[in-house]
Amino acid sequence: MIRIATRASALARWQAERVGGRLGHDVEYVLVTTTGDRDQTSELHAIGGQGVFTKEVQHAVIDGRADVAVHSAKDLPTESPPELVLATIPERGDPRDALAGCAFEKLGPGARIGTDSVRRRAQLAAARPDLTFGPLRGNIETRLRKQRELGYDAVVVAFAALERLGLAAEAASVLDPGVMLPQVAQGALAAECRIDDERTLARLRAVDDRVAHRAVDAERAYLRELGGGCGLPCGALARADGSDGAIELLALIASLDGHVVLRTRVAGNDPRDVGATAAHDLLDGKGGRALLEDLA
Repeated sequence: MIRIATRASALARWQAERVGGRLGHDVEYVLVTTTGDRDQTSELHAIGGQGVFTKEVQHAVIDGRADVAVHSAKDLPTESPPELVLATIPERGDPRDALAGCAFEKLGPGARIGTDSVRRRAQLAAARPDLTFGPLRGNIETRLRKQRELGYDAVVVAFAALERLGLAAEAASVLDPGVMLPQVAQGALAAECRIDDERTLARLRAVDDRVAHRAVDAERAYLRELGGGCGLPCGALARADGSDGAIELLALIASLDGHVVLRTRVAGNDPRDVGATAAHDLLDGKGGRALLEDLA
C-alpha cells in the first residue's frame, strides 16, 4: 500500500488520483488541510507565499502518515525539506492561463479583472494599461462563481485546472505566452517522497516524464536564482526537446504596474544552468535587480 497525502479540494484530489493511478491499485489517500485552505481571504504573499498549499502535505510524509506528497508543482517552493526528494513530474498539462467571463480581445475599456496574482496583474496591465483589478481567492469553482457575484468582467485561472475539472468550456480565451507567461511549473504535478524510502522512490521514478521534469527543473532553477515565489511579478516557460536534448526557456520580470517588462530567452542542455542563466541575464544584464529592489 502506498499512502498519498493531498489537499482535499476537487482539483487536488484529481491530481493525487492521477499520480495514484500510475502507481497501481494499492493506493490510499490521506487528506490534509493547509494554511492556504484555512485562510481564503488574505493575499498569498501575505500568509507565506509559496508553501502555503504544500507545507502540511509535506509534513504528512515526513512524520510517516503518508508515503507520497502530491502537489501542483507551481505551489511547491524551489527548495524541498532535506527529508524529501522531488521524485516525479508526470506528463504536463497545458501551462497557459485563461480568462473566464470574457475573451481577452473583447474586454471593454477599463474592464475589471479578478486575480490575486501579481504576475497576472503586471502582464495584463502591460498588454492593456486601461484594465483594473480586484482581489480573487478560492478554488476554481469559487473563482468562477465570484466572477459573476462580484461583477468582474473576467477572472484569470490556470487553463489546466479548468480542463482537469471538466470546465474547459468556461475559458472565454486561453492566453498566448506572448501575452501572459505562466507561473513557474504551471500545469505540472509534483510528487515527493522521503529520501530514504527507496521502494517508493523507485515506483515514483518509474512513472516520471523526463521531458516534463527537465522543463520544470529549468523553470524552478530560474525562480530559485531570483530568490522569490508567487510574490514576484515573474513568469517562465521552458520547452525540452526530447528526454536529453536542448531546453529553451522564456522568462520575464515586470514591475507591479506593468510599465516595465524585462524578457529573456535562453537555450542549453542543463536545466539548472539554463534557469540560472536566464535569471542572471534579467537581473544583471537587463536591469532586473534594480526592479526587484524597488519591489522589496
